[in-house]
Parts: sequence; C-alpha cells; structure tokens
Amino acid sequence: MYPTASRPTQGIFVQEQVNGLREIGIPVTVFYVDRAGRGMSVYFAMLRKLRAIVEDLRPTLVHVMYGGMMACRATGQEWRCPTIVTFHGSDLLGENFSGFRRKWIARYGIHCSHRAARRADGVIVVSQRLKQALPKGLDESKVRVIPCGINLDRFKPQDQGACRRQLGWEPGPFHVLFPSNNNDPVKRPELAAATVELLNITGIRAELHSMHGVPNPEVPVWMNASDVLLLTSAHEGSPTVVKEALACGLPVVSVDVGDVSERIAGIEGCHIASDDPRDLAARLVSVKRRGGRAKGRARLEGLGVRQIAGRLEGFYRETACRWKGAGKSELVPTRIWP
Repeated sequence: MYPTASRPTQGIFVQEQVNGLREIGIPVTVFYVDRAGRGMSVYFAMLRKLRAIVEDLRPTLVHVMYGGMMACRATGQEWRCPTIVTFHGSDLLGENFSGFRRKWIARYGIHCSHRAARRADGVIVVSQRLKQALPKGLDESKVRVIPCGINLDRFKPQDQGACRRQLGWEPGPFHVLFPSNNNDPVKRPELAAATVELLNITGIRAELHSMHGVPNPEVPVWMNASDVLLLTSAHEGSPTVVKEALACGLPVVSVDVGDVSERIAGIEGCHIASDDPRDLAARLVSVKRRGGRAKGRARLEGLGVRQIAGRLEGFYRETACRWKGAGKSELVPTRIWP
C-alpha cells in the first residue's frame, strides 16, 4: 500500500503518514513490497533484501504497514531492533472472495496477521473495532488505536459551484460520491448503484460518481462538488475517506463499518444505515431534504497528519524503551514498511 508510478492512488494514506513523521523531524526510509505488481511470490523474495537493509541502516525500529503474510514474514526474524505492525482492516477481518482458492488465501492472511500480532513488539490498529479482532490473549499493553491522519490543509471546504464547473457536472442533479478507486468488491459498488437507482425511481434525479482513478490532489474537488458521500463497504478499518469528507463539509451516509459511527455521531446531515438499498436511499433522501453541508471539521483537529505523527512518535519511543528493557532511548532513523 504505497503510491507508485503505475498505481498513483494506492496507499496515499500511508504516504501521508510517512510525510507527517518526516515533518516532525523523524527520519524515515520506505521499503516497498510490490504485492500488487509481482504477486504473492514477493513475500518469499523480500527477506534477503530486508535483512541487508536493516543491517546496513540499523534503524531504531521496523514498522510494518499492513498485516497478513508480509507482517508474518517480517516479524518472524530476529532483528536488532523492535518491530511494530499496523493493521488496517482486511488483514484482520478477511475478505469475502469467491472461489475456494481465494477464500483460503484470505483465511490464511488472517492466520498470518494473528501470528504477526503475537510476535510484534508493538501493535497498532486504526479503529477500536479492529482491536476486538486481534487474537485472544494478546498483551494489551503493546496495543494502541491510532487512525491514519488526513491532510487538513488540502481537505477543506471549497465553492461547490466552482468545483462542479471544473468537473463538468450539471448543477441540477443530486450528486452522490462513491469512494472506490480500484473496483474493490469489498466496497460493494453494486449496493451503491442499487441505492442511487432507487432514488431515480422515486423521482429524485441523482447521479452516482465513482472515484475510479482520481488522483489524490483532485479528490477534494470531487468532495466539494458532491452533495453526499455514500459508503457501502462490507468492512473497513478506519476509512480515511470519511474523515476527508467531513473535513470538506460533505455529509456522509454509510453502513455501520469501522469507526464511521464514532466519526459522524451527532453531526447533522450524516447517517448510519443498514446494508439494505431502501434504507440507504431513505437516508440519502434525508440529506437532500436538509440541504447544506455537514459541520464536522472541528472533530478532526486531532487527526491531522502531524498530530497523528506525534502519537506514532510517542508509541515508537515507548516500544523502543520497552524493548531495551529500561531507560529512555533517543529516536534515530526509523523505518516504515508499507
């Protein structure tokens, strides 16, 4: 999960976390494991290079930015520094793939995540719900809930009309934004499409806009041009897109996944619905009738990339001190493994 030339929208939130750490003065080196491009064989080929780099740089710690087989392999080594693993969602919850082989791979990924969590010196989950999915008996003193931060300088309210003109959207329809940029079946695009179709059947002229292949710098324009964000995922950890939407003032209608209910609680114009298209459509109708934007930006002041980086730094120091057994350690070059 990291942006590349061929997949520029992949893992933007990890890149933002790396940038946040660098902004507060923590040196970070990124080692990218190209699972998407090279397939699962990359996990078996990674260790030799990983050992060489760790031996060369002698980092304070190794931070593995996803669970599954990668984390299992990385935490199974005897390093001269502690390891931390961040779990994001599917690595602990699995995915509902079709076919025996893919289902087996998903289950094996969860097994690997459990092994990695037990081996790691520190564990981060991005939501309280994911904490409940960790293996039983895990030492809770080494677990922290730290969501990914967002760039509050980039994600902010803009003029809706100007954004719609920039995208070529008509001013009349009710514009529903669907946050899926990679056709991931976990996002359940068919449920989003069925929901918007119901709106049109009932006489509401609605358009569904899927953020497929939208470069991250353009995402705030799409959010400010839209009337509502619709999230229909089967599961999530702590969806960054919801926090970004709230930072832009965009109302959110979502199924109850990850930490969404916590993020939108009490914010007028935002709703949790069941995964029934009729219920989702009814919530969208409520958003349309209310009109206006959501006032949720104030909730996010502690979730900027720099603030989250500060929380990570604190956990890094704590983990390094615990690993050494006593005393305080000065932070030196830190490695992030996406």
